[in-house]
Amino acid sequence: MDTIAAIATPTGQGGVGIIRVSGPLTDAIAKAILGRCPRARQAEYLAFMDAEGSVIDKGIAVFFAKPHSFTGEDVLELHGHGGQVVLDMLLQQVLMHGARLARAGEFSERAFLNEKIDLAQAEAIADLIAADSEDAARAAMRSLQGEFSSAIDQLVEQLVQLRTYLEAALDFPEEEIDFIADSVVAIKLGEIQSQIKTVLESARQGCLLKEGMTVVIAGKPNAGKSSLLNQLAGSDTAIVTDIPGTTRDVLREHIQIDGLPLHIIDTAGLRHSADLIEQEGVRRAWREIERCDRLLYLIDSQTKDDVPKELIEQLPKSTGLSVVFNKTDVSGERNRISETPERTEIYVSAKTGQGIDLLRQHLKTSMGYHQRTEGQFIARRRHIMAINTAAEHLNKGLRCYEDCSVELLAEELRLAQQHLSSITGEFTSDDLLGKIFAEFCIGK
Repeated sequence: MDTIAAIATPTGQGGVGIIRVSGPLTDAIAKAILGRCPRARQAEYLAFMDAEGSVIDKGIAVFFAKPHSFTGEDVLELHGHGGQVVLDMLLQQVLMHGARLARAGEFSERAFLNEKIDLAQAEAIADLIAADSEDAARAAMRSLQGEFSSAIDQLVEQLVQLRTYLEAALDFPEEEIDFIADSVVAIKLGEIQSQIKTVLESARQGCLLKEGMTVVIAGKPNAGKSSLLNQLAGSDTAIVTDIPGTTRDVLREHIQIDGLPLHIIDTAGLRHSADLIEQEGVRRAWREIERCDRLLYLIDSQTKDDVPKELIEQLPKSTGLSVVFNKTDVSGERNRISETPERTEIYVSAKTGQGIDLLRQHLKTSMGYHQRTEGQFIARRRHIMAINTAAEHLNKGLRCYEDCSVELLAEELRLAQQHLSSITGEFTSDDLLGKIFAEFCIGK
């Protein structure tokens, strides 16, 4: 494997800049630039020199000998001054001595390939860097420390034990042991199904912490959509006037509600218009509605309007609908939440802020978010899909058990195990690995 190198600190000026090197030429590169290879795992203050022996910079050099390093290879870190020109000069010297520029996420990818971390832990590194709340950062660190992987590994181990127990019936039929009649199978299946539900709930919470919830505010012109965006955001993000159709484009704001990231999108008023610009705004509004997690449809509480029938018909099944009756400060309506089997109705005043706390609480509840940090770990949508698919195979396996089909039950258990193992990377395609690590920053 070749030797890679990259600047591990962000672009721009700073007090410290770091060059990271990993691979078989690391020792030779250290000797060329530092005059010698530093002692393993001991920081040393040394001069960084070019090919002619001129000093480029002075700083801290740290060498990690394989396999006791992040990547599992020889690793060298050069901590110098954070000027971009100085770092570029130093990086050029490293490349001149045989290294190549690292791809995005390639250091973490090598750590995964060299079995220093599993795939869930590798993803947690990127999630920790990108965390935009304290809760998300703590959850990402728990995943990085292996809590999520440990939960998955326990499920896989139980599936392996049950598969071993079952497949003995297939491999040694002459023993005439009726495994299906044995209550152990039913008990074990029930235990695994119960545990997978617990892990799935924790993963959903972690996914919310990472990816948040996308909320679109829609409604007729002058219903108060921009005022509601400003109330939720706590700033005058959108222009508010009494003129209908003020908002022509899509406005986005990112906020947090008790640690839950919210991506709020204000859209143009939904109406037919001869104005070409407004038509484009309405088209973009529909595009956002079709891919959001929850739609807040605003209605002026002074009117007797309701949600248009065509909107309900076109709304994706996966999108939740909440009807917000605005301007209660004018209509005199009481600020409250009303639940019906079809929808939730919230009465607020976007102008005064009355009832907005009820709306915030509703948004958390609608996504099943619980504000707790103990035991939470970060998760991604692919993790949720893998756990859900494994749960489906377990449900099919239970039906096979009830139908007395040992062969089909064993196959469903094998598929469930395979999907769970894809979370930590035991069964993962190269295409997926490339996509995951391409999302990382350079030098990590």
